Amino acid sequence: MANYVLVAGAWLGAWAWDEVAAELRAAGHGAYPLTLSGLAEKRDEAPAGQEAHVRDIVDEIERLDLRDVVLVGHSYSGIPVGQAAERIGDRLARVVFVDANVPRDGESFVSAGGNGQEVAVAIAKNDGFWPPLTAADFEGQGLTDEQVARIVAGSTPHPGASLTEPAVLGDALPELPATYVKCLLDWPEPYGRAAELLEGEHWRLVELDTGHWPMFSQPRELALVLQEL
Repeated sequence: MANYVLVAGAWLGAWAWDEVAAELRAAGHGAYPLTLSGLAEKRDEAPAGQEAHVRDIVDEIERLDLRDVVLVGHSYSGIPVGQAAERIGDRLARVVFVDANVPRDGESFVSAGGNGQEVAVAIAKNDGFWPPLTAADFEGQGLTDEQVARIVAGSTPHPGASLTEPAVLGDALPELPATYVKCLLDWPEPYGRAAELLEGEHWRLVELDTGHWPMFSQPRELALVLQEL
């Protein structure tokens, strides 16, 4: 059986994976949701940069001595997860990007484009943190009002340094066994670095007909996708 290390995106912690982790464990797998430094129950720690988030992941895998690791990154956390995947060697079975940013060497979350400039301005205005989304921002993402309320209530400001510091990568990522899970309500197809890597022979694409937060909107379906890998 596989060991799933689950890392949620911006503003979220290990709690976001409760339902997915329960499904994986019921099927006999190991499931290890991880909170990155500066978020959720770790919010009172010193503000964390990109390297700290990569170390969070690598250190936890090594501390637990996990093998056959399926390393799962959602949204923002695809950036540290992609770097960690290169560093854990033969412990890795597969890396999975769930509607996630995919890292490029020397590029940060903010510099990668999209709404990066908007994020940088928000960080500057909020004492070095990216403030969480409001309920209205989740419209059209396949979530119930109860699910939205749960996300909003559990979100914490995201440490800005992790969004502005660049990724540090070797050249292994294109050669790693990888899956990109595209959530169609958020955007219909992968773009940027993800689209480039999906053209290679080691990466595959899976689609989910839901929004950007499938661990809430379709936890059972997401767990099945992860198991089928």
